[in-house]
Amino acid sequence: MKPEDFDIPECRVPFAQEGYDLMGGAFEVHREVGGGLLEDIYQECLENELERRSIPFVAKQEIAVFYKGRELRKRYVPDLYVYNTIVVELKSLSALASDHQGQLMNYMRLSRKPVGYLINFGPAKEVEWRRLVLSEFVDLSKRKPIQPRQERRRA
Repeated sequence: MKPEDFDIPECRVPFAQEGYDLMGGAFEVHREVGGGLLEDIYQECLENELERRSIPFVAKQEIAVFYKGRELRKRYVPDLYVYNTIVVELKSLSALASDHQGQLMNYMRLSRKPVGYLINFGPAKEVEWRRLVLSEFVDLSKRKPIQPRQERRRA
């Protein structure tokens, strides 16, 4: 079977519309100010854009880390939580690296959020981004099963 043999409805992608809304805001920020500025500038611009679009978010909320039941003093601090379901890590670099994806995956795992976006405003021409999904935190019971396409027969 090939991928085109299946109808994969948009609802199969966790929080697809929320991610679309988030990235619309990120693209608008990049269109407005361009690439290559400081990460903190993009953080503030994106927060303003999310507010303007009435997209709920929390900035710089700490994640507690535990070792053998004891809370550690050191904490992780993702840049944003959007819609209380998506972890967002912002960068302003020439290119993303696998270490940045690992950082986002740690944030997602520790905060138990299923979806994360890594958004790099550094490139001059366009926003570089990645969406990560940790299936262990996705409630698949609320999703419709994927159905094979019906073959069309010609008469």
